[in-house]
Amino acid sequence: MRVLIAGAGIGGLTTALMLHARGIPCRIWEAAREVREVGVGINVLPHAIRELDGLGLLEPLDRVAVRTAHLFYYTRNGQQVWDEPRGTLAGHDVPQLSIHRGTLQKVLHDAVIDRLGRDAVQCGRRLAGFVQDEGGVTAQFVDSVEGGASQVVRGDVLICADGIHSAGRRHFYPGEGAPSWNGVSMWRGAAMFVPWRDGTVMAIGGGFGAKLVLYPIAPPQDDGRQLMNWVVNVRTRDPSVSPPPPDSWSRRVPLSTVLPYARRFHIPDYDIEALVRATSEIFEYPMADRDPLPRWTFGRVTLLGDAAHPMYPVGSNGASQAVLDARCVADALKQQPHPRAALWSYEAERRPRTAEIVAQNRKGGPEGVIDAVERLAPAGFADIDDVLPRNDREALVKGYAVMAGFSLVRRG
Repeated sequence: MRVLIAGAGIGGLTTALMLHARGIPCRIWEAAREVREVGVGINVLPHAIRELDGLGLLEPLDRVAVRTAHLFYYTRNGQQVWDEPRGTLAGHDVPQLSIHRGTLQKVLHDAVIDRLGRDAVQCGRRLAGFVQDEGGVTAQFVDSVEGGASQVVRGDVLICADGIHSAGRRHFYPGEGAPSWNGVSMWRGAAMFVPWRDGTVMAIGGGFGAKLVLYPIAPPQDDGRQLMNWVVNVRTRDPSVSPPPPDSWSRRVPLSTVLPYARRFHIPDYDIEALVRATSEIFEYPMADRDPLPRWTFGRVTLLGDAAHPMYPVGSNGASQAVLDARCVADALKQQPHPRAALWSYEAERRPRTAEIVAQNRKGGPEGVIDAVERLAPAGFADIDDVLPRNDREALVKGYAVMAGFSLVRRG
């Protein structure tokens, strides 16, 4: 068996490592000129870290990431709504890691090159189309850098892990259109700065329509500073009448664009404005996802990661779910007697679970507890338990963890 993978993001690279570990040959084609350390911070939850640990990657990840020890939820004005330990402090056998997305991608890419060989990832090649028959699938990858000759490749299976704008998804759903936007603009950045508290904790302040996220994404330097990741989310438009600008995906914006919004938020004992001012590059994204699909798999071709289930970035789940996809599809291809059966088995397990997460993230995910408190006490409160009792807050937060698969409590 030979597996073709479109996309060298977190999902595609992890899939290659999972397949290699099971003795299944594979190769990746990536549209970008090179696999570079781009993006900003993400969190990878314990259920996904466990899979990466199984690939022997926890040690190299630990060298470049932060083991997240605690999570705090605040209102926009800095009143605490919830706090909980995370990772090993919460009882998991592996940590939750906060890391720069590009750094995680580099660790995965380095492992692929080391284990599969330097030609395992072909950059500058974008999936243009494919045809399949009873014996396999033939894919065409065009030169996305210089416009040179295309490459035609034959394999047993094609896995499209090519992101929210997936060519594979568009092939099967040509009328789907652009991703769904909820009117929230996200501004992201990271700067070497003084850490918040002990440098192992993260904070989320504000509800779905106006939120700030703060956490470190690299170990401390000798001078005590850390690479501090921040995100400001604000609902800026009515998406029913105003679509996001076509160039708003990872667009650089000036400080003057985001600073008025950043000043709205308060995190206790931290100067958010100074952190934003210290950031050399600020990027804008629309908060977008896509509706869950009725089907991912068509014969010998399937979707994975953001190509299959792009979701709002709440609950720290996007990258983690791609890792779980990778493990599942690799297991299925190893265990099932025919590639078609394997891909159907993978879809049957993963599609319903991720569809539920997409739906819950649209409601705010676990961070919906902040929305609930801000609705009930818009002017603030003297005692959080008078606004929303602890059991009710716990049900909102812990219920999401059980649904998404990273709770110590098993789903019934």
